[in-house]
Amino acid sequence: MTPDQLVRHFIKLIETKDLESALLLLDEKCEYDNVPMRKVFGPEGVREGLAPFLASCSEIDWEIHHQTSSGDATSGVVMNERTDRFKMGDRWVEVPLMGIFTIANGKITLWRDYFDMAMFQKAISG
Repeated sequence: MTPDQLVRHFIKLIETKDLESALLLLDEKCEYDNVPMRKVFGPEGVREGLAPFLASCSEIDWEIHHQTSSGDATSGVVMNERTDRFKMGDRWVEVPLMGIFTIANGKITLWRDYFDMAMFQKAISG
């Protein structure tokens, strides 16, 4: 899989709420930096950080507006502009963001998303 394909596959797994399969695409020492929130490390840290939030959503849709990548099947960098959408109750919460992923040995070693916390808090409070 190319870095572009790997990240698109990872996102599809998150959208289908298959977190366990998504975690298999992460390196054991992966850094997940959800700016402006705290960093977590490794698949277990990502699980602890994401599982409760994803469980509160009935549907997930991460729309990739633009994505660029470099590298080959074993290593590279992927950057994307997305709108992450989460169905909570009877409404959708939307978060525009930028993401960067680094790939080494066919696994995600860094996943960093940048978003506006105030905008997210306003959206989630309805």
